[in-house]
Amino acid sequence: MPPAPPAAVGPPPAPALVAAATSSPAPASPSSSADHSCTPVGRSFPLATRIHGGPDVYEGGEFGGWYLDLVNTTRHTCAGIHPVVVLVDERHALKPSQVRLEFQDGARKRAVRFESTDADELVGAFGGAGLTVGPGRTLTVKVRLAVTEDAVPNEVTANAAVVQRHGEDGDWVGQSNDYRFGIGSAPAARHDTTPTPEGLPFTDAAEELASTGPAVAAAVLGTAALLLVTAGAILRARGRR
Repeated sequence: MPPAPPAAVGPPPAPALVAAATSSPAPASPSSSADHSCTPVGRSFPLATRIHGGPDVYEGGEFGGWYLDLVNTTRHTCAGIHPVVVLVDERHALKPSQVRLEFQDGARKRAVRFESTDADELVGAFGGAGLTVGPGRTLTVKVRLAVTEDAVPNEVTANAAVVQRHGEDGDWVGQSNDYRFGIGSAPAARHDTTPTPEGLPFTDAAEELASTGPAVAAAVLGTAALLLVTAGAILRARGRR
């Protein structure tokens, strides 16, 4: 069975996540059997995910554009898809207020609000009703990112976890490669770890999600809280490989 945030009640949720849950209206859930059509089977991700085309350096206040490819490897429509961008900076100095990110949702640009986690990650969920990717199709989402002028010189790794929402539940259905960039100067060259749809740590992710009580308290499972904490758990599980 695919991993999903469990329903156990744990410690009280972080204030930022409670605020996100209570202040963000839940989007309309996709209806019919398409809701769970992208449920992972075995150890395969149904959505192959890739970040590409972004600049190596961001200067204060200037937007840089990049793309997020979502490739549906199944024979079913994948609806209710919410990419969640996770930013990890080497100096642990980047603040949510210093990052602006927007994505193209049809004819509309939507802003992504970032929250900080207790592990100094910045996590931002794509809102709205969710993206839809047809069977065997590729959806390329245009994204643009900027940092404010007061952001200190830094090196940042961006990664997209992909969650399919089902009402007050969700599945981890995709994981992108790492996109590394510098603030003020280019980052040092490193090996780019691009995950494939096969062999990714669903078992580790399930164990991590089971241990994160704040993420799964039923009373606070708003859209933003669900997606943000799911992404944080995914990132930690991925980091332990």
